[in-house]
Amino acid sequence: MSESTGAERSESAAQIAPLPRISIQAFCETPAVVAVVDEAAADRRVDKAHVKVQLGGVPAAIEAFRSAPTPNLIVLETLGDRRRLVAQLESLAEFCDAGTKVVVIGHENDIALYRDLTARGVSDYIVAPLDVLSLISRLSDIYNSAGAEILGRIVAVVGAKGGVGASSVAHNVAWSIARNLQLQTVIADLDLAFGTAGLDFNQDPPQGIAEAVFAPDRVDSNLVDRLLSKCSDSLSILAAPATIERLYDLSETAYDAVIDVLRSSSPCTILDVPHQWTAWTRRVLVGADEVVIVACPDLANLRNAKTLFDGLRQARQNDRPPKIVLNCVGVPRRPEIAAAEFAKAIEVESTAVIPFEPKLFGAASNNGQMIAEVEPGAKVVEVFDGLGRELMGRSGTRKTKSGLLQPLLKRFSRKLAGRDVRRGF
Repeated sequence: MSESTGAERSESAAQIAPLPRISIQAFCETPAVVAVVDEAAADRRVDKAHVKVQLGGVPAAIEAFRSAPTPNLIVLETLGDRRRLVAQLESLAEFCDAGTKVVVIGHENDIALYRDLTARGVSDYIVAPLDVLSLISRLSDIYNSAGAEILGRIVAVVGAKGGVGASSVAHNVAWSIARNLQLQTVIADLDLAFGTAGLDFNQDPPQGIAEAVFAPDRVDSNLVDRLLSKCSDSLSILAAPATIERLYDLSETAYDAVIDVLRSSSPCTILDVPHQWTAWTRRVLVGADEVVIVACPDLANLRNAKTLFDGLRQARQNDRPPKIVLNCVGVPRRPEIAAAEFAKAIEVESTAVIPFEPKLFGAASNNGQMIAEVEPGAKVVEVFDGLGRELMGRSGTRKTKSGLLQPLLKRFSRKLAGRDVRRGF
């Protein structure tokens, strides 16, 4: 019996798909569940995920997320009854970002409770006691099942003209997303001949994105993982070789395989797209979830930005229009087009305006650091932070109430509306 059980466990383990590159926070109430989550975090199938575990259950989660962004997945252990659990989840929903998923570990084997929670937007309800593989399997199913939504968001950043600082914007925004939103983020440098991602992060990886581009039939999550160069716990880069030893006459679909893997394995990917117009750059820009056009406030940039903006808006009719970022604004004694006039010509407001600060940006570039590392209190850091939130759908109010427990929140909205009507408001 033990041999059969062991064989079945091995077969079951082999069928569990690895978790993608997500952030997970678990709030437990018993040492047994803490031990299971800790052991699961050390498993190879959870190697890409960033897992944090703490005691306190749902109340600790509510307190933690009052002033911090929520991760991709929250795991909650509860010892309370149904009424108390639902009340606690209602409170937690007020602080959850859109897209956050919740798994509840309970101690009641109650199918009615399971149905009640899933109807309210909880991704899964798991009955304790549980073993490591069972937990990993249930978490994996959330992201790898046939009906699971695509996890990653692809953001393409391109300059309206060469030398406008598009790479600097891309790298600093990626740093901000990884640091402030606690999302696992990858920067993919698509400028194989002259890319600067390695320089900007003071990295010199022996391998990079070219290895994947020139061997598309070998591209999978394992290869991409091996090619990533880690900059922090939540930020990695796919660096370009930055050499001209070979010609990079790439096909239209050259980056398809790499981007597909990144989309399925990383919550956020920033594509640093070089200023050129080829079949593959057009395909990358049209296929991205968000496009950012970086421009300086002069006539050539205005013409190019409008050309790009109009062309991409036409090709992406069912998507949001590209975002415009004005960079190097306020150069002394340089005639400039005012931001308002620039926006009027393109018929869209600029998403961000970055002032000309050569000393700060020069120091960061020469030191292989980001702006926030050189001068954390600089106002331009707030610009990058705001742009990062905008690109990841977290602008405006930091906490949104869509996603988690959406059916429950709608019901409460209707109740409040009914009360207002009865009170004569």
